[in-house]
Amino acid sequence: MAAPIALQLYTLREALAKDFNQVIKQVAEIGYVGVETAGFPGTTPQAAKELFDDLGLVVCSAHAQLPVGDKKNEVLDAVETLGCKRVVCAALRPETHYQSLAQIEKTCELVNEANQNVVERGLSLGMHNHWWEFEQVEGRYRYQALLECLDPAVFFQIDTYWVKAAGLDPVAAIKEMGQRAPLLHIKDGPGVQGEPQVAVGQGVMDVPAIIKAGEGTTEWLIVELDQCATDMLEAVRESYQYLVSQGLARGN
Repeated sequence: MAAPIALQLYTLREALAKDFNQVIKQVAEIGYVGVETAGFPGTTPQAAKELFDDLGLVVCSAHAQLPVGDKKNEVLDAVETLGCKRVVCAALRPETHYQSLAQIEKTCELVNEANQNVVERGLSLGMHNHWWEFEQVEGRYRYQALLECLDPAVFFQIDTYWVKAAGLDPVAAIKEMGQRAPLLHIKDGPGVQGEPQVAVGQGVMDVPAIIKAGEGTTEWLIVELDQCATDMLEAVRESYQYLVSQGLARGN
């Protein structure tokens, strides 16, 4: 059976800031099974959770800051309010976390600390990539150094588009990570950094091959567009229609 389809709400961040409730209702009407949160513009985690429940939307995961230090309880309390089990670190900048292999080791120590905090709450922690994790430093790919140094309990959310934009093969990355990559971000476009993206199925990404590579390991397919060459909500709709009509994802 195809994996269920969710929407990363960062995609609609501008519209959500104007009318969170109405936009989420449109997402549910399109047929998305779930959502992945990325902040709560104009609302609160509690109010958002009530809306998601009313609309039958599953919160598959939540993008958040690393739950360490002063942010630990704030992040974890919000995730527990949402009722989801997966916390995803949205981004760690290369200039502050990945400049050398030694710095990557220190970054992994921080992430492992966050993972311990997450596990103590009965949750799991994941890492979301951009293109820089799939670039080299000191002759090694950063993501491979992360795989080695991070606690095996830390999962990876592969952003397939950014793997392509880094010049690597997302299919190979999915196969390499296997069970450690239960969440895939699906987006499309020219596969070039800085260029606007398009609805899934309308760009250069080999979406069927990407999804096939994750068969048996992918738990959620999560549509995300960072910026779009067309109307964003329409691209969200077209992405859903493509993935579900082709049997690549399961919708409502």
